[in-house]
Amino acid sequence: MSTAPEVRTVERQGTDVIAEADRKGTPRGLFWPWFAANVSVLGIAYGAFVLGFGISFWQATVVAVVGVVFSFLLCGVVAIAGKRGSAPTMVLSRAAFGVRGNRLPSFLSWVLTVGWETALAALAVLATSTVFRELGWDDGVVTKLVALVVVAALVVGAGIAGFDVVMRLQTWITVITAVLTVVYVVLAVPSIDFAAIAALPAGSAQQVIGALVFVMTGFGLGWVNAAADYSRYLPRTASTRGVVGWTTFGGALAPALLVVFGVLLAGSSKDLNAAINADPIGALTTILPVWFLIPFAIVAILGIVGGAVLDIYSSGLALLSTGVRIARPVAAGVDGVVMVIGAVAVVFFAPDFIGPFQAFLITLGVPIAAWAGVFVADVLLRRRDYAETELEDRRGRYGDVRVVAIGLVVVGTAFGWGLVTNTFGVPAWLNWQGYLLEPLGLGGRKGAWASANLGVLVSLLVGFLGTLLFSAGAVRRQEGRA
Repeated sequence: MSTAPEVRTVERQGTDVIAEADRKGTPRGLFWPWFAANVSVLGIAYGAFVLGFGISFWQATVVAVVGVVFSFLLCGVVAIAGKRGSAPTMVLSRAAFGVRGNRLPSFLSWVLTVGWETALAALAVLATSTVFRELGWDDGVVTKLVALVVVAALVVGAGIAGFDVVMRLQTWITVITAVLTVVYVVLAVPSIDFAAIAALPAGSAQQVIGALVFVMTGFGLGWVNAAADYSRYLPRTASTRGVVGWTTFGGALAPALLVVFGVLLAGSSKDLNAAINADPIGALTTILPVWFLIPFAIVAILGIVGGAVLDIYSSGLALLSTGVRIARPVAAGVDGVVMVIGAVAVVFFAPDFIGPFQAFLITLGVPIAAWAGVFVADVLLRRRDYAETELEDRRGRYGDVRVVAIGLVVVGTAFGWGLVTNTFGVPAWLNWQGYLLEPLGLGGRKGAWASANLGVLVSLLVGFLGTLLFSAGAVRRQEGRA
């Protein structure tokens, strides 16, 4: 999607509104960044994560498709705001939370996106190390450090360069990774054992819900706070249905297929299933012929870079939305430093990947779900474009601090954290979660509902229904419809 009138070396645009002359393209162009960011073979590894909840193949298939599509549909709704307001997601969120009140969700958004950058960079390093080991080469500390430097340079470089470079890079990543991923699938098909898959026992309703929530937080809910960052360059006349449809389709297509294929692979081999939990992408090399290891490394790293690039671009915008007064390229550079430090901690000091990864997704997934509920409902209540200049004015129609919206996030988070648990116990300091499971008669932290992670869904509903009930009048007044 070409949405800028000229190619700039470094985008200077920050949280300010996109000028009308710079708004180009069609909703169809949204397919490329969303597909590229989610075509990573990490989606295959999610098959093992889902089966870890103790469910059958058919249950896992339903969980994968429903969880991926619904969570990216939320992204599609949020993307409408970008077309209406020409500003980043966490700036448009000020209409619901107030100009300064929005600093809380902006900070949460920044932490989430930087966390994803860290997870993806760590995965790229672990995958590179495993490929080197399979080839008989050195896979030690030096290899990991060099891999981290290369990945960080690609991600941070694109993040600093900005929108034009990100969109062009994503187009190339889409084509390359899509082709090589298809080759991987063809080569991996002989490893599928349908008898072993058919023998997988069905799980309980609680286990299915837990897997569904995990998929939602791992895919669409991990992107919902950035969904308007790319649609903001579209003309106001762009089709709203097209914005929703292409965002949802581009984001959901690859993950839905890859997770189901990952379930087939992980369900065929207990050893592969266990290996994926320690090294999600690198473990997938163990079923490949040697000649495809290098191409696999390319597709794995490019897919991860595609996701991390979108994250670092949006994390920089989120940091600026908190009130930090630095240039957008500098913000991306700051996030890159945090990403590298976090990746070093995961690669060299964490006992495995899945424990801290799941804890990160669920813990941050609760407040982000509450924010998403508020913002999605707010977008659906609106009928007119945003008053863009007033998104910066705390004395304007959107106000300074909107107590209802902030209260819904706080209440949703309090209920949500009380209904989720740190399943793997890593890190141990999160074991306080689940404090409502016993008082509500759900069996406590060791009961059947402990791994269902109901808190994410509850938090989403609190934000969504609370906004519909208590903020409809305020939205009408903001738009002059009262």
